Amino acid sequence: MPRVCHFTGKKTTFGKKRVYRGQKITKGGFGLKPTGISPRTFKPNLQPVTAIIDEGGKPTRRRVLASAKAIRQGLVVKPLKRKYGYTRQRKLSGE
Repeated sequence: MPRVCHFTGKKTTFGKKRVYRGQKITKGGFGLKPTGISPRTFKPNLQPVTAIIDEGGKPTRRRVLASAKAIRQGLVVKPLKRKYGYTRQRKLSGE
C-alpha cells in the first residue's frame, strides 16, 4: 500500500535541510552562509481506517489510509459498529 491518502491524495514530498554557519551582520559578522544542504522527506500523517467506499455503485467497507486532515474534515465515512443500526434504518425505510 503506497503512502498516499485515499481521500485527499496527500503523499510524501521532498525538500532540503539547510544548516547555516556564521555570525549575523547585525551582530558584527559577515552574515549567515549555508554550509550543509541535504535532502529530506516530508511524510503525511496517514492513519489506517475502515471506511465506506463507493465502488461501482455499491458501498463497501474497506481499510484505507486516510490523512488526519481528511478525518477531521469529515471526508471519511465510517461504518456502523453494530448491526442493529442497519436494521433500524431498514425498518424506517419500510422494507
